[in-house]
Amino acid sequence: MRLSARLLAEAIGTAFLLAVVVGSGIMAERLASGNIALALLANALATGAGLFALIMTLAGVSGAHFNPAVSLSMRLRGELSNTDTLGYIAAQVVGALAGVAIAHGMFDLPAFTASQHVREGVSQVGSEFVATFGLVLVILGTARHGLLAVALSVAGYIVAAYWFTASTSFANPAVSLARAFTNTFAGIKPSGVPWFVLAQLLGAIAATATARLLFQDKDANASASQP
Repeated sequence: MRLSARLLAEAIGTAFLLAVVVGSGIMAERLASGNIALALLANALATGAGLFALIMTLAGVSGAHFNPAVSLSMRLRGELSNTDTLGYIAAQVVGALAGVAIAHGMFDLPAFTASQHVREGVSQVGSEFVATFGLVLVILGTARHGLLAVALSVAGYIVAAYWFTASTSFANPAVSLARAFTNTFAGIKPSGVPWFVLAQLLGAIAATATARLLFQDKDANASASQP
């Protein structure tokens, strides 16, 4: 597949992902009448459903990363070149920012507003390491079972991680950056973004190394059994 098509798929997919995350957060907050648990549940379910649809739609074009941490993992595994990795990350960041602007536009808000939602501290940053480690491990562990398994597993994991992590599982550097530009339910104060991104990248690296230990023999056996 041409690099231009893959980059377009990554940009579009990440844009829709952010539109889902931010837009459903705005809608949930408006309709939940102050019930934060209900708003989080709505936000989580919408994100999981959106991820499933986007992965099924675009995985055949670009692999449906929509996440610099995932692209980094694929680079470490030798599945992306340096040039492709940089292109993927650029497309994801641009797409993520576009997704925030699109969501804001649908709800009559300014395209970008600096978030005041504080998400800082060891527990929050540690949660992002855990969330990203789990996400990348799920992707690498289910890849041998086919696209449907990956899409269902990623969607299910993200819905769960919204609830079992203190940070509500951003697990994505592009998402973290873009959500600094929305002063809504899904936002994060810009000062917290660098720490989130660092934890996410370290989580992806650790998960890639762990997957190599866990799944290497299975990958080799699967390759050997193919004609």
